Amino acid sequence: MTSANSTTGVLTVSHEHGRRIVVTAAGVEIATYVYDPPVPDFESRKPYLHPLRTLDGALVSAYRPNDHRWHKGLQMTISHLSGQNFWGGNSYVHGEGYRARDNVGRMRHDAFDLVDVTPTELTLRESLTWITSRDEHWVAERRELRIGGVDTGRGTWMLDFRTELRNIRNAELRVGSPTTAGRPNAGYTGFFWRGPRGWTGGQIVTADGGGGPETMGRQSPWLAYTAEHDEVDGGGTVLVFAGTSSAAVPLKWFVRNTPFPAVNPSPAFDEEVVLAPDETLRLHHRVVFADRAWERAEIEAYAAEHAP
Repeated sequence: MTSANSTTGVLTVSHEHGRRIVVTAAGVEIATYVYDPPVPDFESRKPYLHPLRTLDGALVSAYRPNDHRWHKGLQMTISHLSGQNFWGGNSYVHGEGYRARDNVGRMRHDAFDLVDVTPTELTLRESLTWITSRDEHWVAERRELRIGGVDTGRGTWMLDFRTELRNIRNAELRVGSPTTAGRPNAGYTGFFWRGPRGWTGGQIVTADGGGGPETMGRQSPWLAYTAEHDEVDGGGTVLVFAGTSSAAVPLKWFVRNTPFPAVNPSPAFDEEVVLAPDETLRLHHRVVFADRAWERAEIEAYAAEHAP
């Protein structure tokens, strides 16, 4: 995951067994993967990555913000899954708006099938079970996270996220979003990043000269979000590659810079993905964290070099 002319950074990894894994590079704890969090049921208990930091130590994720307590850094979610909510919080009901319902599920960490640490990369392979509010097992997930690509010269590091979601329910599963349920331009579901509040109003840049809040619901191979930090001088960039989905439904962007920063390559923005029993949905996304607010030319050059 490193370029030929990079200055490769060394990773160190610590594991608090049964709770979390912390990755450090250049003297900074750049990523913490909390895989068995003490989370209230209403917030949908599941793994998340937070805090996330750039190599200069600046925070680039939010945790339990007051507007959406179930937003936790960077996490895999599904907001609408055949009537169950693996997102957390209220559920959108067409004609009624958001309602608190007894439908919030959870994701259970079952085991790490692989924890591989090299001087430049951490690879985690994890087994999880998605369990409904009625304690039914609906999804068997196999997840892989790779953290590496540390380039101290460029000030970047990289996360690759792959998941296989197999339907173990004895019926079809319908992967959707509030938009598939009737709310326009609210197609959030899947791999979701919530940025720090100080990044509200940041710049949204996409391929082919695109960008801005009007990117909502559109397709682009990548999307970059840049902003200035609170507390510390300077800014940063989060570059998300949409990646791939095994479904015929295209990946589309859910993105906001107000009232809060959020980026999500949604696999079911405005069209459901239907999984037959024992069928698997496969997703792959890549995220790059940079310690400066890049201009378009630098974003495009990096994206061309590091596209998955």
